[in-house]
Amino acid sequence: MISCYSRDDELSEEALHCLKQMQLSDQMIRVKMVPTSITFIALLSACAHTGQVEEGRRYFNRMINEFGIEPEAEHFSCMIDLLSRAGKLGEAKRLIETMPFTPGMAAWATLLGACRKHGKMELAEIAANELLQLEPTNATPYVVLANMYTDFGKWEDVARVRKLMRDRGIKKLPGCSWLELHNRVHVFVAEDNSHPMMKEIHDYLDWMVLKIKHAGYVPDLRFALVKGDETGEGEKETRLRHHSEKLAVAFGLLSTTDGAPIVVMKNLRICGDCHNAMKYISQISCRKITVRDANRFHCFERGNCSCGDYW
Repeated sequence: MISCYSRDDELSEEALHCLKQMQLSDQMIRVKMVPTSITFIALLSACAHTGQVEEGRRYFNRMINEFGIEPEAEHFSCMIDLLSRAGKLGEAKRLIETMPFTPGMAAWATLLGACRKHGKMELAEIAANELLQLEPTNATPYVVLANMYTDFGKWEDVARVRKLMRDRGIKKLPGCSWLELHNRVHVFVAEDNSHPMMKEIHDYLDWMVLKIKHAGYVPDLRFALVKGDETGEGEKETRLRHHSEKLAVAFGLLSTTDGAPIVVMKNLRICGDCHNAMKYISQISCRKITVRDANRFHCFERGNCSCGDYW
């Protein structure tokens, strides 16, 4: 139960409550219910997803001092995730460097992802270089670095990273979203107009963006990922509207009855602008919209996301 609750953002608090129930049962009926190593992985994960840094630290210390469990690589990974999400990137880096294991891809990738969210360019370069030493053909560190250089307007660095990718034959995995409707899977890729309903989808998105702008949505043009002096704001907004997850959700809204939930899958992490837009779309459309990206489920309903904007 603790493990299952920890995987659901809306129920992560229940994972922490379950441990208290275990201890209460032990006291009341004298059944020895001792948390295991796996129990603490789930608890630390729940703390990471709910931003409870101090609670996570307490569980980590209790695991060692109260229950005599030696932390394993997975426990350190959870702590790195917990600290990184909370913006404590220096502390996360020190933990990576001092833990009694050789840091793997997961540790540095977690730190790199958090660096983009919190805008820590110098630390991102360190994490990316560590990742490239471990796996030089992995596209992720190149892409994250290029995107961050774009955010900071460092176009020469963007060009350098892209050239390095070309020289090494490394290709970025294109963003792709899909949903199943009437026993058929509909796949969407940004700027791909092959779907037979694409004109209706684009028209619907144009109308929806006007509606959500009126409700307070402001497009985050950083996620258009184009050079500022090469394209106007109108073109950047158009590119944002054509992100694969927006196309898939728009098709779902057009093709289902009012009130029906929409479930979309994506092969990459949902972008920040799409995440913000989905909250407004769920509010305007009065629908529950679920996007399962490469990391987690995002359940949008009544203008909110199950992650609490903590992702």
